Parts: sequence; structure tokens; C-alpha cells
Amino acid sequence: MASENTRKWAIIPEPNSMTVGEGTVLLPYAGRVNESIAIGDGDFLLAHQLVADIRSATGTDWDIATGDMWSGFIRLRIADSWDFDSQDGGTAGAYTLTINTDGITITGCDFEGVRNGVQTLRQLIRQNGAVLPELQIADAPACQIRGYYLDATRGRVPTLAWLKQWADKLCLYKYNQLQLYIEHTFAFDGMSETWRGSSPLTPADTLEFDQYCANLGIELVPSVSTFGHQYVAMRTQELRELGEFPEDADRPFSFIERMRHHTLNVADDRAFAFSAQLVDSYLQLFRSKRFNICADETFDLGKGKSKQEAQRVGVATLYATYVGKLCEHLSKQGREPMFWGDIAIEMPEILETLPNNVTLLNWQYEPEATDEKIQLVAQAGAKQIVCPAVWGWNALLPRIDDAWNNIARIARYGLDCGAEGMLVTDWGDFGHVNDPRMAVPGMIFGAQYAWNPAGNTAENDLLERISRVEYGDCSARFVALLRNASAQAVFTWRELVEYLELDDGTGNCNTDVAQTIPCLADRLVDHLSDCGNAMTVREARNRMMRNMATTIERIPQANRALQQCMVDIAPIAAHMGNPGITAAVRIAMEGQLLLNRVGFALAEAHDVRDAHDAGDWRPSDYRALARELECWCEAYVKEWNATSQPSELHRIQETVWKAADELRRISK
Repeated sequence: MASENTRKWAIIPEPNSMTVGEGTVLLPYAGRVNESIAIGDGDFLLAHQLVADIRSATGTDWDIATGDMWSGFIRLRIADSWDFDSQDGGTAGAYTLTINTDGITITGCDFEGVRNGVQTLRQLIRQNGAVLPELQIADAPACQIRGYYLDATRGRVPTLAWLKQWADKLCLYKYNQLQLYIEHTFAFDGMSETWRGSSPLTPADTLEFDQYCANLGIELVPSVSTFGHQYVAMRTQELRELGEFPEDADRPFSFIERMRHHTLNVADDRAFAFSAQLVDSYLQLFRSKRFNICADETFDLGKGKSKQEAQRVGVATLYATYVGKLCEHLSKQGREPMFWGDIAIEMPEILETLPNNVTLLNWQYEPEATDEKIQLVAQAGAKQIVCPAVWGWNALLPRIDDAWNNIARIARYGLDCGAEGMLVTDWGDFGHVNDPRMAVPGMIFGAQYAWNPAGNTAENDLLERISRVEYGDCSARFVALLRNASAQAVFTWRELVEYLELDDGTGNCNTDVAQTIPCLADRLVDHLSDCGNAMTVREARNRMMRNMATTIERIPQANRALQQCMVDIAPIAAHMGNPGITAAVRIAMEGQLLLNRVGFALAEAHDVRDAHDAGDWRPSDYRALARELECWCEAYVKEWNATSQPSELHRIQETVWKAADELRRISK
């Protein structure tokens, strides 16, 4: 057996059973991949994946063939029978991989099994080139559904080219499901007022991407908001009357309000026709039988136009009746409904009403989450998929520790409670400022733990393996340095948005925003009682910044640590040969340095810090900082364009410009 301490390669997800020999195997300079026709890979994509990686790693060109009349140093085949069981007792996705002097054989129990084995071999070729280790692997996933959920609606719409790159990466790490989240960013017929200016995805995009994913063994599942999160639609002239609070439709745009309000008024008979139209037109573009109607965070349900009906039947019944009707509508068309489980878990009586073919998507994002909610659904006998998160939202740098703790924990709970799988979520709240490439470590955490939730993989070990496999970093330090950099985020994009949006656009305090900030929410009512007046913007911002005083004190030290991370990561990135990720990481780190400095400046402006204790900070620096922000924003735009359509980039730019203007204002 090769020593783990001397091995310079890794496999993700880590195989369940692997025996590594003493010898090595040299790939021939003119070899062939023989892929059995029985695999069902019509375009021989799996063979082409291997040939492409061999060419990239060794510079040599290999042939592809099928049939027993043709030899192949690499052989891909379907087993005639199968006796290797995965951890949950099934065999779907299972494979064996043998590398010895006679050649390389991948045997799968089905197409997915062969695909999974090919991805393991691709990882080995990428790290070892033409000289591979002798080994035997017998491997299978614990979770039959290993999904990824990508937000494509809250500000950032990916390009089709980037979506294909992302699907390629999901395939490499053995994911078999992908969902794209849509609120208003799809070009539905008759809804141009809703999707205009958002760079919407189109039916042609969807059909092409659905086929692309299917070829990779990835099920593309439609996911569209049909109940809550109708912020854009319910602000239009044509649809606002379907919302709980149509009178709020003309309020100024707010990132924070977009996350909390504009629920469909399901007491209105027209609401179901609206939702059914979305469902019926969207589902026809997908080969998947699954459909995610979302139905989460219906914050306004029973509070506005539907209040009278909610008082008559109860909020839980109102919710359950509408969701049940949508599920029945899908079931009649041979579809399997999914929806987010937050409301049903808050009102457990809803769980008892779910049809048998409905799957609850049980999301929990706390790093220290318990298994209580997962146990609750399991005990109710409902089908569920557990859903942790990559922890990238509202921030330039990913919170890698939080992602690891959350994903590893939720995966184990799901396994213990018999969940049908895991869906790792990647959200883009507050304009989707987070570059999607920053989610890669969290995505790979999900790949590891969906494959083997019971494993004892340590975080640092997994960070090293990701550095080697994904980034080609021989030092195995890249992801750990990215993690260390993210820990220096003191004043984040979220705090900046909160600070700016406390002004409702007319100079008054936006109480809806203030209610989302813990240090202000409890004070709003007390302030009105004490003073007889609503809290002013200045008072709200003062209180917010003073509440952050202890945190703000960390900024000079945090920025020194962040700058050191940038120094340490630069030579590693230079040798990785991936300028795209190098630029994305650099822009994210530079942006966080500036955000920290903005927080420091605002704290001083609100007398949270004494002027004599400001170090290098003086009022004259604020204008220079404003100019730095604006220059950084231009570089950020270029990186945005590398992965995404224009969509709502202008909202991020406007936020940065407001921050720059605020710095200039306080410098006077």
C-alpha cells in the first residue's frame, strides 16, 4: 500500500474501497479507449472526456472505438451481473476501477456507474499525467440524488457557456442533478414586463442546456417560484393586483425587501392560473419528471389581501390547500412535485396533508444545525431531500468553514433519517455579488458528503485534496488560504447594503429594512414610545455602527492578515495555470479589503472611533477611498462578464457608487 503521507494525488469523492499497489502504469503514447455500446452513451462522451484529459495531461492523441474486435488500453463496460452494494443497499451509480499493467478497466452497474468511474480516472490522469498508480477501487454513492441548486434569478443570470462549464465540473465530482432557480429571469410568453432588462434565459437556452446535462448524466430539474418570492412580478403594472400588498408595488427597489415581501395572494382565483401558466409552459422544456414549485418564505401570507380568508380557514390551511392544488396539477401531468419545506415544518399539520409523490426539500443552513427538522419530516413519513448551503451569499469571499460544518452535518443527518438525497444550495441574495466560481470549494464539500456522509474526512484534509484535484496546486494550500482570507471579512457586502438601505430614498428610515437588523428591530417600537417619533436614518445608522464597534476594532488587523493571504496565494495561483480563478480571487480579496476600510470610515463618521485613534485614517482619505471603490468596481464588472449576462449588474454598481458618494459626503 502506498503511504497516505507520501501520496501526491487525491480522489474526490474519496472511494469507499481502494487498494493501492506498489507499482505504476505508463499510459501508451498511442492508446485507445474502448467504450461498450451497451453503456448507452450515444455520442461516446465518456470516451471523449478521457481522450481530452489524456491530451491535456500528456500531449498525446488517443483513439476511440467500440466492440470486441477492437483492443483498448482503457476499457469501459457494463457489468453482466453486480454484487457490489452501496452503503444504502442499492447499486445505482456503483463502479469498479482497475489499473494494472494489463490496462485500465472501468465496470459500472449502469451508465451512471461507468460515468462515475470515468470521473475518478480523469482526476487521476489530471494529477499524474502518463504515469498512473496501480490500484483497485470498488465504489458507490450513499445518496442516490446528489444535486446542486444554483440561483439564476436574484441579480445574476449565468451565460449558457458558463452553465455548461459548471455542468462539466458537477459531472467531474459525480453530481447527478442540477436545478436552476428562476423567479423573473425567464422569457415567459406574455410576461415581458416582468423579465425585461434581466437578460432572461430563453426556451432555446433551456432545451440546449437540458440536452447538455443529460449527456453528462445530470438531470436538469425545473425550479420556479410559484407562491412566495414574486418581488419583480408583483411590482409590475400587469400583475401587481395578484400580490398581498399591491399598494407597495411602487416603493423604491430594495435588495432587502426583495428577500422578504411580495407573496402571491392565493385567495384570489387568478393566482392559481398565474402559477399554473408558469408551471405548464416551463415543464415542457425539460425531460425530467421532477418539478420544484419552491413555495418557500411566504412571509406576507394572510397579512394583506388574503387576511380575511386566512382568518376564516387558518394560514396553514390556506398554504397547504394552494400547494396541494399545484402538486395535484403536476401529478396529473405525470410529474413529481418538489417544494421547499420551511413553511410545512413551521406548521407541521401541513406535513400530514402531503400527497405520497411529493418531495419536501428540507433546507437548513446553520453551521451548527441540529437534526430536529429532518427527524420531524422523517417521523411524519414524508419524502425529503436534505439541503445545506455553500455559504457564498451576501459576500465577496465564501465562508468556507461555515459551508463545511453545515454540509458535513446535514449530510449525516440525512443519511441517518433515510433522506432520498442531498441538494446543495448556492444562493445570490442582495444582487448576487458572490462570483459563482467562489462556490467551488463548497460544491466539492457537497460532492464528498453526498457520496459518503458517514466518512470521517477532516476539513483541513479535504481542503488539501480540493487544492490538488480542482486547482492543480502541488502545495495543497490554495483553498486553506482562501478560507483564511474569508475569515477576515469584517464589514461585508451585507452590512454595506443594510447601512445604505436604511435610507428609504426620501431621507426617512426604512423600517422594513430596520426590522431585519437585530440591533434595530427591538428598538423601533421602544424609540417610537420614548420619543413619539419614528427613528431617523441618522439614528438607525448610528445604532447599527455602534453595535458593530467591537467588530470594527478588528479591521486593521484583519486587513493586514488579508493582505498577507494575498501575498501567500499569489505565487501558488501563478503556477496553477488558471487565470480565470486567479483573477476572480484577487478581485474578491481586493474588494473585501475596501469593504473593511469603508466600514472603518463609517464607524469613525458615526463617532464609533475617536479621530486620534484612527491610525492612518483621516477625513481627507475618504475621497481617495471613494475613488478606489469606483476603480475596483470597473475591475469587478470585467469578472462578472466572464461568467454572467449583464442582468442586474447595474444594481451592484449603483450600490458601490452610493457608498462612494456617502464617503465623499462625510468627508466634508
